[in-house]
Amino acid sequence: MITIYLKQYNKIIRNADTKLFDELGYDDILWIDMLLPTIKEQKAVENFMEISLQTKQQVEEIESTSKYSENENSFFVPTGDSFIVEPVSFIISNEGVLVSVRSAEFRTFRETEKRLQMNYRSYSTGYHLFISLLEVRIDFDADLVELIAKQVAALSKDINSENSIDKEVLHRISALQESTMSLRENIFDRQRVLSGILRSERFPNDIYPRLQLMIKDVNSLINHADFSFQRLDYIQDAALGLINIEQNEIVKIFSVAAVIFMPATLIASIYGMNFKFMPELDWTLTLGNGWNIPLGYIFAIGLMIFCSALTIWYFKYKKWL
Repeated sequence: MITIYLKQYNKIIRNADTKLFDELGYDDILWIDMLLPTIKEQKAVENFMEISLQTKQQVEEIESTSKYSENENSFFVPTGDSFIVEPVSFIISNEGVLVSVRSAEFRTFRETEKRLQMNYRSYSTGYHLFISLLEVRIDFDADLVELIAKQVAALSKDINSENSIDKEVLHRISALQESTMSLRENIFDRQRVLSGILRSERFPNDIYPRLQLMIKDVNSLINHADFSFQRLDYIQDAALGLINIEQNEIVKIFSVAAVIFMPATLIASIYGMNFKFMPELDWTLTLGNGWNIPLGYIFAIGLMIFCSALTIWYFKYKKWL
C-alpha cells in the first residue's frame, strides 16, 4: 500500500494513485509512505524519485556504521521501532520529498500523520516531517522507559512483600531485562541517526537546534534505561539470594532432624544386633498375676528418647534451632 501526501490548496491531501507521479513534480509532494508496497508501486516510486529502493533483507543487513548515508541526490536512514523488530527505511531527496518504506503499522506514523493534518504549515519539507517522526518516536521511547521503570518498581515491591520466590518472578525479571535491552538498542540507533544528521549540511538551519535538544533527550533516555537494567540486576541478585536462603533453611531442617535422630538410630542399631549374649533381653519384671514386663525394651526406648531430647536441648542452648 502506498500513500502520497500532496501539498495542494494550502493543506495536505492524501492519495494512493501512483499515476499522479506522471502529472506532479517534487514541489507538489511532501511524503510518500509505503506500507508493504507491491513491486509495481516500488517501480513507480523509483522512477519518480530516480532512486533505488532497498528490500527488507538489504535493510536488515546494513552495517551499524551505515545508519546514515548520503549521496548526491538523497540520504538514506534505516531505523526500527520499539520492541517490534521491523526495519523502517527513510529516503529524502534534495528537493525535500520524504520516502518511507516499512513492513508493519507503527504508532509513530499514525501520530505523525495526525500532527501533519492538524498543523501542516510546520512541515514545509520532508526534512521537517522526518524530524517530527523522530521526535514522536523519542516521545514514545520515553513512555516505554517510564513504563519499564514502573514495572521494575512493582516487581521490587512484590519481591519485598513475598515470603518466597518462585520461577515466575525470575521469568518476569528475565522478560524485563530483554525488553530493556531491546529498547536501549533502539534508542541507541536513534542516537547514531541524530549524530549523522548533525554532521550533515543538507538539512535546513532551523532544524539543528531541535536536533541538539533531541540528542539530549536520547542521552537521558539511555541513562534511564541503563539505570533500570542495573536495578533489574540488583533485583535478580536479591531474588537469587532469597532463593538460596530458603534452600539453606530447608537443608538446615533436614540436617538438624538427621542429627537429632542419629543417637536414637545408633542405639537401635546396637540393640538390633543378633548376638547370643545380650543381658538386656533378660531384664524382666514379673508381676503378681504372672505378667512379665520387658525392662530391656523399655530401657532402650527410654535411652533413645533421652538422647534425642539431650540433642534438642544442646541445639537450643547453642541457638542453632
